[in-house]
Amino acid sequence: MPESSFRFRTSLRILAAASLTLASTTHMAAQAEETKIALGMSGWTGFAPLTLAAEAGLFEKNGLDVDLKMIPQKDRHLALASGAIQCAATTVETHVAWNTNGVPIVQIFQLDKSYGADGIAVRNTINSFADLKGKTVAVSAPGTAPYFSLAWMLNKNGMTMKDVRTVSLEPQAAAQSFVAGQHDAAMTYEPYLSTVRANPEAGKILATTIEYPMIMDTVGCDPKWLAENRDAAHALAQSYFDALEMIATDQAKAYEIMGAAVKQTGEQFAQSAAYLRWADKATNQKFFAEELVPFMQDAAAILHEAGVIRRMPENYDVMYDASIVN
Repeated sequence: MPESSFRFRTSLRILAAASLTLASTTHMAAQAEETKIALGMSGWTGFAPLTLAAEAGLFEKNGLDVDLKMIPQKDRHLALASGAIQCAATTVETHVAWNTNGVPIVQIFQLDKSYGADGIAVRNTINSFADLKGKTVAVSAPGTAPYFSLAWMLNKNGMTMKDVRTVSLEPQAAAQSFVAGQHDAAMTYEPYLSTVRANPEAGKILATTIEYPMIMDTVGCDPKWLAENRDAAHALAQSYFDALEMIATDQAKAYEIMGAAVKQTGEQFAQSAAYLRWADKATNQKFFAEELVPFMQDAAAILHEAGVIRRMPENYDVMYDASIVN
């Protein structure tokens, strides 16, 4: 074969391969543009795999264009109700409260469960929940995870929210103000709880989700959006599972990426992550099959007692869709 003919045919093959690659990339980009999702969340360590999925291109790989919006938990349901977001990451009992209070949302996969990542910090003179009676606690607004955590812990110790005085502060501000000497106690979570751990002269951790395992997070989506975008919902869950796989195979890099989003080093992020467990697919399947409904029922009773919901839910089945992780 003449050299010129060989070069010509080789060039054609290269051009064809490049065209296929470009077409594939263009198709992926088109898919991403067609399937946009705005997801409300916060800097909570348990949500970090979603950040990793965004930064590492895992959402794009699965045909999604995901906009992660940092919205305080107390305002996330408003964004959902207005259509500003289609999905939200939040605690299970918050999903219960939103649904019961008129903002429907359907949980589609579990993110994490707290193992000491949420806790109440108290002054060193306070040694029990009974000692908290009449004291001031910095905590997020009603309808948030910290507020629920405080209500749950008080309930399990024969008390209610009426036994303490509350000052409404978001988790980061609650931790910072406590370390600065304000308030008798603060309910917060990682990475902000480590601010208290690092300043023992300011106080101590009275209790965490080790003793009171009631904080677990899920991603939920607007039911109408979900009905029309089931493939996207599956892709969203798969992107999260892909992020967990990346954490397992290259933890140092993954921790560095996730830590940077909350102004932490990889090492600092690892310290926060040690206090929780992310939920892989098998864990998700067991959670939806066995654990979710009983917990929602228990949580609803606490929410009702605390005045977060005015009535008990009539139907828990509309609050989740287990098929997305099966």
